[in-house]
Amino acid sequence: MDFTAIDFETANSSSASACSVGLVKVRDGRVVDREHWYIRPPFPHNEFSEWNIRIHGITPEMVADAPGWADHLPGLVEFAGGDVLVAHNAGFDMGVIAKATAAFGLAVPDFRSLCSLQVARRTYHLDSYRLPVAAMAAGFEGFAHHDALADAEACAAIIVHAAKRHEADDVERLAHITRVKLGAIGAVASRDERVVHGPMALQ
Repeated sequence: MDFTAIDFETANSSSASACSVGLVKVRDGRVVDREHWYIRPPFPHNEFSEWNIRIHGITPEMVADAPGWADHLPGLVEFAGGDVLVAHNAGFDMGVIAKATAAFGLAVPDFRSLCSLQVARRTYHLDSYRLPVAAMAAGFEGFAHHDALADAEACAAIIVHAAKRHEADDVERLAHITRVKLGAIGAVASRDERVVHGPMALQ
């Protein structure tokens, strides 16, 4: 059970306004490495909304001297390597990578992803599948929600616990058992689309 869990916080409603990221590397179902970085959002995505500040507590002053996304992207790609990225509501976090990268005119990196929110829906019977509730079902409690690193660790705990429940020994198998489609961004997303919707798909 190898993967990298990821969580972003943003300055505002723009997916290109990443201001914090947490990364957690899991090998054989155990956390082996962690990273947290503040990110300075690029103009014109750098306005901090009061609502977002209230949620995550990150202010413009806290990221004023932080590297921008273009500086952080190589480190993120190196940290994750060829791992599937796991996130709670993965569409949001993969969208942040894609939109923040595009804002700098850079090539969007290839990543496949698995959504722990969707896995939780097919693993637990809960009144809510918000990250704190789903993490509690996985035995991970008392973390600082909306701290990017803590959220990534909670997400990792859900996937590891769900994999044990479903007796899945890797992320792809867990996705298959729970009928959760692996997402993709970058050139790999285009290749996946051609495989699914291309001429050969009809034969």
